[in-house]
Amino acid sequence: MFGKTINEISLNDTAYFEKTLTQSDVFLYAGISGDNNPAHINEVYAKESIFKERVVHGLLTAGLISAVLGTQLPGPGTVYLSQDLKFLKPVRFNDTIKAEVIVVEIDYDKNRIRLNTICTNQNKEIVLTGTALVMPPRKRMDI
Repeated sequence: MFGKTINEISLNDTAYFEKTLTQSDVFLYAGISGDNNPAHINEVYAKESIFKERVVHGLLTAGLISAVLGTQLPGPGTVYLSQDLKFLKPVRFNDTIKAEVIVVEIDYDKNRIRLNTICTNQNKEIVLTGTALVMPPRKRMDI
């Protein structure tokens, strides 16, 4: 696995990671993060919510973006500097989410890359959008 330097990245380069988010993922995330909001873990409560069922944590979904950035584009050695997010639709248990990143700006002087970030479900509905700013490794990283 290699981390790409800024000189190995071009505008419109893309990468993605896809995962089906399960009840186990949600409970593990709740335990790790401490976010025990009943909308995610309490079925009785969630039935009375606007979603009518339990939903996946928004930041668990957004974490799939981090997986793409840290393992593929730019990859190992990348420093995640910032991320803005807009949550458009709930992610439900057992939805398969595709997290995709697209290079939209390269700042060679500051060694920064700006990427559009998009998460879609198995029905190709956009559930999350945003923009990430990262610093790729200065030298090729072989992990």
